Amino acid sequence: MGGLIEGYLRALGENDEQRRAQIWTVLDNTEANLVEQFQRFAKEMATADPQLTRVSTLPVALPYLDRLFPSSSFDLRDAMQLHARGIASVRVADSANEDERRARAFTMTAELLLMQYTCHWFCKSRAVASLRLVARHKTPFEQVLASVTDQTRRDYRQLIA
Repeated sequence: MGGLIEGYLRALGENDEQRRAQIWTVLDNTEANLVEQFQRFAKEMATADPQLTRVSTLPVALPYLDRLFPSSSFDLRDAMQLHARGIASVRVADSANEDERRARAFTMTAELLLMQYTCHWFCKSRAVASLRLVARHKTPFEQVLASVTDQTRRDYRQLIA
């Protein structure tokens, strides 16, 4: 994931058209592998025990709080399905021209960052996920959410509501 994002930045910053085309070609393969791997991961995740995949939406992360207040949580399995759809829908390799490639690279980066955010939220807490997003990527959650596809944004807001 990190290599793909760095590759996008390298391609977008490359002035030589021929070199940029070479970078995009390498990234196409990397992206295809990532999409395929994440599809498999989401499919496998769908079989996980639902009691182990709850993510609390409460401001404080305490063990088993999601079991006491199940309506204040969401299912990570659903989130991973949502992310798999979002990541697959914005493949940069499917771009028709350079402008669309740039736009898709930006959106794919946001989709990947949102997925990473969800994973950190599950493993730690929403506050920790938000801090990590800003610390590692210099990007607040609101900006990432605004940068994903409209469908992902709608589905994610509904999921965490």
